Parts: sequence; structure tokens; C-alpha cells
Amino acid sequence: MQKRLITGALAVGAAAALALTGCSDSGATSATETSKGTVTIGMFNWDEDIAVTHLWKAVLEEQGYSVDIKTADPGPVFQGLADGDFDTVLDIWLPLTHENYLDMYGDDIVELGAWNTEARNAIAVNADAPIDSLDELADNAELFNNQLIGIEAGAGLTRATEEAVVPGYGLEQMDYVISSTPAMLTELDTAMSKGENIVVTLWQPHWAFDAYDLKVLEDPQGTLGEAESIYSYGSSTFADEFPEVAGWLTDFKMDADQLHSLEAKMFNEYSGDDYAPIVAGWIAENQAYVDGLTK
Repeated sequence: MQKRLITGALAVGAAAALALTGCSDSGATSATETSKGTVTIGMFNWDEDIAVTHLWKAVLEEQGYSVDIKTADPGPVFQGLADGDFDTVLDIWLPLTHENYLDMYGDDIVELGAWNTEARNAIAVNADAPIDSLDELADNAELFNNQLIGIEAGAGLTRATEEAVVPGYGLEQMDYVISSTPAMLTELDTAMSKGENIVVTLWQPHWAFDAYDLKVLEDPQGTLGEAESIYSYGSSTFADEFPEVAGWLTDFKMDADQLHSLEAKMFNEYSGDDYAPIVAGWIAENQAYVDGLTK
């Protein structure tokens, strides 16, 4: 199978370095005598993780905690959680996507609870593409420039695509482009704006399904698994050090519509990276729900 890696700031090597040095987004509340302590959250560069992590950053700071966000690929994030460098991670997909990481680190981390049960991995195309199923893709590869656009090398979706989708549907002759989530979304936006066919690895819930006219290709072999749940996990000491926060995350629930509305404000309606005012605006529009997160 022909593959090519897009180098850049979010390449795997750089992401691993981030796990050590910390691409840190420190909370506005300083760790002073009045702070309840600093909660360090490990975060993947996936849009739903960015959204819920920054939502909880705002919530926890309002409750008197300091919050330190550190971004890296899944492997370093799981390692950091197991080592106690991170207190919690809010975007662990089970039973399939992160299964291999749970096999490696499950004994050293603690499940807090599933906050969304509507998730699934997908291969998506523009809605007017002339195919509806993955078993049609190989015979129509040229219509998609013979490319399948993927995300990060360390993602469970990437592993499932490499190990199950590509061999299962005979896609070895396609150029499977392993890059990053932002790079994939850039390719998607470019193709959609030009009215061109494109096939990408994607997942639901994701704001792209609201922003673009897309369809999920049928997966008759079940290579991407069934519906998944998104969990929060803590380090082995998290519940002891931050019992109040662990309790809130255990009770945390967010449905697809709520997540889509937050993602839309952060990534579709806004092009910057200072998410604090965007999240604050969403909180103001959803105050009753947000207040319930800490009750």
C-alpha cells in the first residue's frame, strides 16, 4: 500500500515532543492560595476533545481550579495519564478506537464514565459522490484522485483504516494519506468549495457533518465497528487528589446536538485559536446545562 506522511507542526514526532515539553494552555486562575489546585488535562488534537476540554477548563476555573491543557497524539497522552503527568483525559473512544491503548495502559488509569454514546468512526465522501458503499470505492478510486485522506498516524481510526478497511475493501492501490486532523479538514474544505469528489476518514459526532454536505459510506463488512462511547479517564491518583472534579466528570453527559453546537462556534464560525471567549459565549447560551455540570 502506498502511503505518504505530511510533515508539519502536528507530525508524530512533534506531538511526542509536545507530550514532554507541554504545548501548554494554562488556566486564567493562577495556582495561588485561593486556588483549589491545578488540574492537568491531556488533550488530543481532535475537535470534540478540544471542545469539551476547553468547556471544562472554563467550568473548572469558575469553580476555583487552575487548568493546564497539554496537547499531544494519543500515544503520548495515554502514557502521560498512566505516568501521572496528566490528571485526566476526556476523549477516549471505546470499544474499538482506543482499544489497543487500553490494552497497554488500562491497569494504570481509571475509567470515570462515558459522556457520549453516539460516536462512530466513518469513511465519508461528498454527498453527491457517485458511490454509497466502501465496496464501491476501489472500482471508482480515480474519481477521488486515487486518494483516501486520513488523520494522525497514532489515531485508532488510522489503525482501523490501515488494518481493516484498506485490506477488507481492496484499497491497497489507493494513496492513503496519513496527515493530521487539521490537514484532512483543509483538504475537505478545498474539495467541497471546488465541487470535487473527496473521501476522508472522519467520525461522528463532528461539526463537519453540519458544515458540509457529506455522507458516510456504508461499511458492509463492519471494518470500523459499531457505535462507540466517548469516556473520561483519570490517572490512578486523580480521584484522591481531586474528588470533586472526578465526581463531576463521572456524571458528565453531552449529546451530539450539544457537542455540534459548541464545535460549530469554535471551529466553523471562528477561525482563531483563543477559544475562551467563544466558549464563554456558548456557556451563556447554555447556562442551565453548564450549571448542571457541577451539581
